[in-house]
Amino acid sequence: MAINIYTDGGSRGNPGPAAIGGVIKNNQGKEIYKFGKTIGVATNNIAEYQALVFAFTWLVKNKNKFDSSTSFHFFLDSTLVVNQLNGLWKVKSPNMRQQIIYIRQLEAELNFPIKYTAIPRGKNTQADSLLNQALNKQQF
Repeated sequence: MAINIYTDGGSRGNPGPAAIGGVIKNNQGKEIYKFGKTIGVATNNIAEYQALVFAFTWLVKNKNKFDSSTSFHFFLDSTLVVNQLNGLWKVKSPNMRQQIIYIRQLEAELNFPIKYTAIPRGKNTQADSLLNQALNKQQF
């Protein structure tokens, strides 16, 4: 069984007020969890990583709901984050390096097969909408 996780992070200004959004769906495409929340001031890239961390945290807390044949497929519209997590691009920023270290710990705790795929922004509209709703609710 494949669980598909769509995440997005963004900021208004870079850095600026930032938020994350995400949707977790089962292999039939049924939504099992979604989130959208502000995270304070951050860069776009840090927000992208924070969206992954938030999704992973939920998955780890709920891992007993998944059987041993489950795999997790993350879809992001950030080519940078996907290529860094897949080991194709170097990580120069110490802040992003810390995010990756934490994600690797969460991957180990989850202990299921994980895949990261970059998708066009147009195929990540639900996660993008959730983060923008969170930003729009916040007063600046």
